[in-house]
Amino acid sequence: MNIGQAAAASGVSAKMIRYYESIALIPQSARRESGYRDYGLPDVHRLAFIRRARDLGFSIDQIRDLLRLWGDDHRSSAEVKRIALEHVAALKRRARDLTEMADALKQLATACAGNDRPECPIIHGLEGGLPIDLAQGAGGASAKPRRVPIGHSRSLTPAGPALTSAPVIAARRRPSRGRSSVG
Repeated sequence: MNIGQAAAASGVSAKMIRYYESIALIPQSARRESGYRDYGLPDVHRLAFIRRARDLGFSIDQIRDLLRLWGDDHRSSAEVKRIALEHVAALKRRARDLTEMADALKQLATACAGNDRPECPIIHGLEGGLPIDLAQGAGGASAKPRRVPIGHSRSLTPAGPALTSAPVIAARRRPSRGRSSVG
């Protein structure tokens, strides 16, 4: 079958199939005389395996390990379980980090009047003028937000929130343009 048919049968786009070939996650496909790729059922089965693993959030390296184990008739299920449980722990950490970010943003949104005035706690929080505490707890369980230590701020890194020693920058106040600064 051609790449389009393999994509339809496996649920993996043709672009991703080419990418997986380029990083050797799947073997190079056979080629027809015309030069077009030619896939068989084992290729489609492998692509579907990759698709399900990606749907569960496994990284390319983890999928590479799982594929190696999948093809090993003498594999230890303990190694497969270890990979899965490590991934579960990482997913739980990520879910906790996302909950903390959502709670912090919800706290800022709750403090915002949402009117036609320029003062906005969300903007001030993003500027660094208000401390954003990402350790308040899942679901906003804390009745009173925890304060970030003076001289520190919470920042977001690709791996999630991080406490930095960077000073909290005071919010820039914009001129009121004749409006009262109350409210």
